[in-house]
Amino acid sequence: MKNPFNVPDYAVTHGAKFHADDVFSGALLRYMNPNIRIDRVLQPPEHFDGLIFDIGRGAYDHHQQDAEVRENGVPYAAFGLLWRAYGAGVLRTGCPEESVSREAAHFDEKFVQPLDLDDNTGCGNTLAGVIGAFNPTWDSPADPDDCFEEAERVARLLLQKKLESIRGIGRARALVEEALTHMEDGVVILSRFAPWKSVLIPSPARFVVYPSQRGGYSAQVVPTDEETGAAKQPFPAAWAGQTPEALADMTGIAGLRFCHNGRFLIAADTLEEAVRACRLADGK
Repeated sequence: MKNPFNVPDYAVTHGAKFHADDVFSGALLRYMNPNIRIDRVLQPPEHFDGLIFDIGRGAYDHHQQDAEVRENGVPYAAFGLLWRAYGAGVLRTGCPEESVSREAAHFDEKFVQPLDLDDNTGCGNTLAGVIGAFNPTWDSPADPDDCFEEAERVARLLLQKKLESIRGIGRARALVEEALTHMEDGVVILSRFAPWKSVLIPSPARFVVYPSQRGGYSAQVVPTDEETGAAKQPFPAAWAGQTPEALADMTGIAGLRFCHNGRFLIAADTLEEAVRACRLADGK
């Protein structure tokens, strides 16, 4: 019996020491098919009709001489090969169809590729190191298979949270795109907070304003890109870290109560005051 993703109920991977690659591969498979049985072996069984990953030199292994490499030069590991095969299908549930391919590629770039690169080159990766720490120590009597299952449960939870976040970003696009059509003076106003970067970074927007969870309104600068986070227009240096009283004296905005030292975030009592602060910062 197969699940909607066509993931078999039985899979094998390599035994002994495990790494983030085979752990996250197992987590992805179990996310898609909670009933899957994953055995860790030293050699895949003959005439096996299940799924084999990170061993056996097949479709989901990367230890053979002709192992695949992405166009950007990052070699595939098992996790990347499985994500390439199944990722779009996973995201298609709960993610707008028009954003599935884009979000699947983005997740590969930001989450999967660093783990693939570490597994292939040993370059070092914090998350890979965390997962690797679940291996039993050299003098531990713990069963490596039990440790693998523990690590896989943690990886599956992380993966689940990441996928939920991606779906949320997809659902937010329509709201943010609609707000962008009403932008004035580079300021976009959201009726509620929603993930906005994927829409507003490539847009002409310089500031985004939304209701704050702490009451009042927050405003953030829109970065020029996601990598550096450099602001298109930061809030003035003189505002950074000042008290509400000092900010009111400087700006004439009584409800401007906070400006982050990093100059990317302010808080104000009202929507009008938050928007006014953005325009003042932009020289309007």
